[in-house]
Amino acid sequence: MIKKLKERWGIKSNFQIVIIFIVFGITGSVSAYFSGPLTEVIIGSNSELHWLIKLLIRFIVLTPIYQVLLLFFGYIFFQYKFFFKFVKKFLSFFGFGFLFRN
Repeated sequence: MIKKLKERWGIKSNFQIVIIFIVFGITGSVSAYFSGPLTEVIIGSNSELHWLIKLLIRFIVLTPIYQVLLLFFGYIFFQYKFFFKFVKKFLSFFGFGFLFRN
């Protein structure tokens, strides 16, 4: 399984894949930590919105935070090139590929 993942991502060493998993873990934790309070600021803490709408708003808030943090932590752990390609592919999937055209 690790061998297939390394081939798919174009990774040479097991150490690099460990660093990438660490970056994903840190990014997920930090973005989830910040998305809750930011969502509360956006919709208000006493909002009586349906839970599904709150969840949708949180997802909309979480997505760009996650992408920025992924690039930030990727840079800190010397994996910026890998994560830039990852974010570029993710944003292109959602129709934001025009941001990366020359």
